[in-house]
Amino acid sequence: MTKADIIAQIKRKRSFLCVGLDTDIKKIPDHLQKSNDAVFQFNKHIIDATAKYCVAYKPNTAFYESEGLEGWENLEKTIHYIKTNYPQHLVIADAKRGDIGNTSKRYAKAFFEKLNADAITVAPYMGFDSVEPFLGFDNKWVILLSLTSNSGSEDFQQLSLKDGHSLFETVVQKATTWAASNQLMFVTGATKPEMISKIRALAPDYFFLVPGVGAQGGNLDAVAEAGLNNLIGLLVNASRSILYASSGEDFATAAADEASRLQKQMEIILIKHQLI
Repeated sequence: MTKADIIAQIKRKRSFLCVGLDTDIKKIPDHLQKSNDAVFQFNKHIIDATAKYCVAYKPNTAFYESEGLEGWENLEKTIHYIKTNYPQHLVIADAKRGDIGNTSKRYAKAFFEKLNADAITVAPYMGFDSVEPFLGFDNKWVILLSLTSNSGSEDFQQLSLKDGHSLFETVVQKATTWAASNQLMFVTGATKPEMISKIRALAPDYFFLVPGVGAQGGNLDAVAEAGLNNLIGLLVNASRSILYASSGEDFATAAADEASRLQKQMEIILIKHQLI
């Protein structure tokens, strides 16, 4: 999926919403627990209910890998379902991989060729040769961790270096020399909008994937003010606030309502900034 495709979908749907599929088997409504295929059935209902309000889906692979073979099969089926029924949506494998070259090549093959994801989150700690193998696929995206929402981001990401920059700023500066904005995005946590502004200054043309809106307390308006560019440049992720908007049989309807609420808020933001 190209950058132009993503922008076109955002403008058509008036939404830059990404729905995180962090599906926890323990939180699936009771009436679905009886199904032999509970996780996939839950995901399918969520996807059908929210597709018209979002432009991307982001399954967090840990929620599937932790369930062994069955979990991996549910991940495969979920991605296949999206690609078959909603091919205009970006599918992001939130796997946070990153290792020496030969290992990264295998990770890239697994997620881009076998699972057919459009994008994968990658940890940059090991440097360019750990990221480069993911960049060798046409119309596939690397989404590099730069600044995350968790409190532990202060341990390393926000360390001040001798040149006066924080480590996350150096990561962004360096990574923009590895790939252009038609292949690389950055993860920037929603709970730190003032730092999103710093990243935007360093990467003016790049898309940001922004987790942390909703259950984690990030403010959508603040994120937009800090992160929008003239080509929109934002994908804002919401997971728990949509997935678990209801624990009853109306869970899909409740998920749609929450996704719709966010879409309407995004539409107002896009109009305000004269982007649609």
